[in-house]
Amino acid sequence: MDTILSPLYYAVSWIIVQFHSFYSLIFDENSGAAWGLSIVSLVVLIRVCLIPLFVKQIKSTRNMQALQPKMKAIQERYKSDKQRQSEEMMKLYKETGTNPLSSCLPILAQSPFFISLYQVLSHIANNQTVGVINQQLLESAQKAHIFGAPLAAKFLDTPEKLEALGASVANVRVVTVIMIVLMSASQFYTQRQLMTKNVDLTVKTPFMQQQKMLMYVFPVMFAVFGIGFPGFPVGVLLYWLTTNVWTMGQQMFVIRRNPTPGSKAFEERQQRLRAKGKLKEDPAEVEAKKVAEEARQNRQQPKRQSKAQRQTQPTGGGKPAGGGKSTDAGGAQRRTRAGAGSSASGTSEDASKKQSLEKQAPQDSKSKGGSSASGSRNAKSGQRKGQQRPKHPSKK
Repeated sequence: MDTILSPLYYAVSWIIVQFHSFYSLIFDENSGAAWGLSIVSLVVLIRVCLIPLFVKQIKSTRNMQALQPKMKAIQERYKSDKQRQSEEMMKLYKETGTNPLSSCLPILAQSPFFISLYQVLSHIANNQTVGVINQQLLESAQKAHIFGAPLAAKFLDTPEKLEALGASVANVRVVTVIMIVLMSASQFYTQRQLMTKNVDLTVKTPFMQQQKMLMYVFPVMFAVFGIGFPGFPVGVLLYWLTTNVWTMGQQMFVIRRNPTPGSKAFEERQQRLRAKGKLKEDPAEVEAKKVAEEARQNRQQPKRQSKAQRQTQPTGGGKPAGGGKSTDAGGAQRRTRAGAGSSASGTSEDASKKQSLEKQAPQDSKSKGGSSASGSRNAKSGQRKGQQRPKHPSKK
């Protein structure tokens, strides 16, 4: 490992030494401020160089979010054929120009520098020269302390080793725990900010569940690795805390200026631009929103009435107050029309009855000399026409 990464050891140590030479003009060359600010400046330099990769990471993450429904459909369609499923996935990535590994590029690019800094500080802790750090710079780095903890000290170092570095176990463990907590908290907040503000909440995809899981997994991993095996030196914890703070600030800037469409941050940005008059909206859409808002404001809700008011309220057949004359006039007109209609109907009914009596007259003359059977039939026909036979006195 040392042979492969030895060029990076020289690069990282040279950058730190150059920054240390600059800060030695302001602070003591053996102080923790000079060496600590050198490590912080190393982080800033690396992250500035990684800004293009960060932009590519943002674009890749958004493309992956947009492709999640299509990816899920492909998985459901070819769930029994894994080879065809992978071919369709690669075809989809090629058509949309999406690289799934682009979201991991900043972390992957930082990893060699992170490992190199870890090895440089480990060599300093073991009193070994590394890269361009000679014996004089090695002794100066060993004397550098941050809040009483040496740059090369770890949480689980023995009291004898810490005593050789000029520190106590209590100081080292307190400083390392505080830095690990801050490192994990900044990582958690960065991931939570991404999930709550910069994700399109209208689309529920497995990608969101994956990001939510990483929000809890990463801080725990950093805490375990920082305290336990392999154990991060204080200088590495300072490096990782600085890069987390940089990532958090960089992400806040991107979310505020260029949020994901459909996310909460996007709606907040639209409101800010609308308030400043910089947002050009469609006039038809603005008019529709205005009409809808006026209709909502003018809509009156019915007042709630008590039980006594509902009981004393007049029924539908009652006359409304103040409208008696018009109601009476209308009623008189309706009664006049009804009377005319009833008289006409009565005349037609009289005419029909007269015709029926004239038809029944010859039949009655024939029925006088008829048999008792014909009389009974005439009685039945009369009963069907509405005539009723008198009841027998015994049945009253």
